[in-house]
Amino acid sequence: MRIALASFAFLVAAHAHAGDGTFEVVAASATGSVGTPVLAKVTIKAKQGWHLNHEAPLTLKLSPLPGVAFDKPKLVRKDLAFASETEARFDVGLTLSAPGKKEVEAEAGFVLCREDACRPIKEKVVLAAQAAAEKVAPSHRRGKKK
Repeated sequence: MRIALASFAFLVAAHAHAGDGTFEVVAASATGSVGTPVLAKVTIKAKQGWHLNHEAPLTLKLSPLPGVAFDKPKLVRKDLAFASETEARFDVGLTLSAPGKKEVEAEAGFVLCREDACRPIKEKVVLAAQAAAEKVAPSHRRGKKK
């Protein structure tokens, strides 16, 4: 008798959006099993002398997608896993309910400032998730010799 044990894993691929060179929004990779929550990291980085305004709202809004459940569909400043003058990171809790490719659209909202100006930013980012079956492990049964 063969018993097949199957589990599914998914990967959230890294995607970066650099706007006009004064900032970058990066969705980093994460792996896990179907039905098990994991964290996908979305990092916002200010560049070229700009910094993130620590008084302005900082958000990440996730678009609903069948087969993907979020711990929170909208994350705000208090949900940040890390924050500095030039960088902020959201750890997005998500769970895939079935195998297959998923692309989760999100929008990061933040304000960049430098000494002479501030400007609000809304930037789209995509978390590409792939649920793939792991190798099926056959069971090995030893028979008794008579």
